[in-house]
Amino acid sequence: MHSRDWTPPFLLDVGAVLGPLRRGAGDPAFSTVGGLAFAANTPCGPGTLQVTRSSGVVHASAWGDGAVWLLDGLPALLGADDPLSDFVAHHPLVSEAQRRLPGLRLGSTGRVWDALFPSILEQKVTGKEAWRTWRALCRGFGVDAPGPLGLKVPPTPDAVLRINDWEWHRAGLDGARRRALVACAQVAHRLEKAAELRGEEGRALLRKVPGIGVWTAAEVAQRAWGDPDAVSFGDFHIAKNVGYALTGTPVDDDGMAELLAPYAPQRHRAVRYIEAAGVQRPRRAPRFSPRDYRGF
Repeated sequence: MHSRDWTPPFLLDVGAVLGPLRRGAGDPAFSTVGGLAFAANTPCGPGTLQVTRSSGVVHASAWGDGAVWLLDGLPALLGADDPLSDFVAHHPLVSEAQRRLPGLRLGSTGRVWDALFPSILEQKVTGKEAWRTWRALCRGFGVDAPGPLGLKVPPTPDAVLRINDWEWHRAGLDGARRRALVACAQVAHRLEKAAELRGEEGRALLRKVPGIGVWTAAEVAQRAWGDPDAVSFGDFHIAKNVGYALTGTPVDDDGMAELLAPYAPQRHRAVRYIEAAGVQRPRRAPRFSPRDYRGF
């Protein structure tokens, strides 16, 4: 085990920063027991990082070949590189959320593949469907994470390329998402450069792979390099909720782009504050019914 203590020079809500890394209840690669912890693929090999905080000091413990790499990236992971000070709120709701949540920052994992894999699984399906498949693939094709927490390291690109057709089907993955995932696994080493390019250039690199669109690239950018301007256009809920929160009326993606224009280049941060405010449009229609491709 390796460890590190770090005192952030800013207000920090560790749970809010690391929360987006968790893929639903029962995520085999994430734990909330004894602190927040996750298993990861790193350039040095698999690793596990656990983070706790007391008296303003962040305590981090790490295991595995990737332990030192994960500890070196701890400040960036918790938002040390986040340009929060440049953000200006243009709406009372956003301003109030910023005032109430001064520790909400955007963290950077530096790991493209670990963010890309589950984001592809979440394309055009309910969270319940995506997380069920994520659990199945992590447990079936990920390795046991280093350390005592009992986590699973997400499958590597090489592991993904070895999965048979019937095993994809048993995990509940349809053909379109499977093809996108395999295409990304084949060039995964090149896609890691997106975290170095950052911004729109990094997102554009991801979108060169068939099956990776604006939504998926944004979801990866938000986590891998804490992109403050990466808005998840194409999401089933976000545009409607942003419109309702800011104007009282749900809008489409074009309407959301117009509402968020004053926040560029930190539009994603504005969305995070809106989501944190907890204002959502009323839902009167039946919920979208999850599909189970294992039965097809």
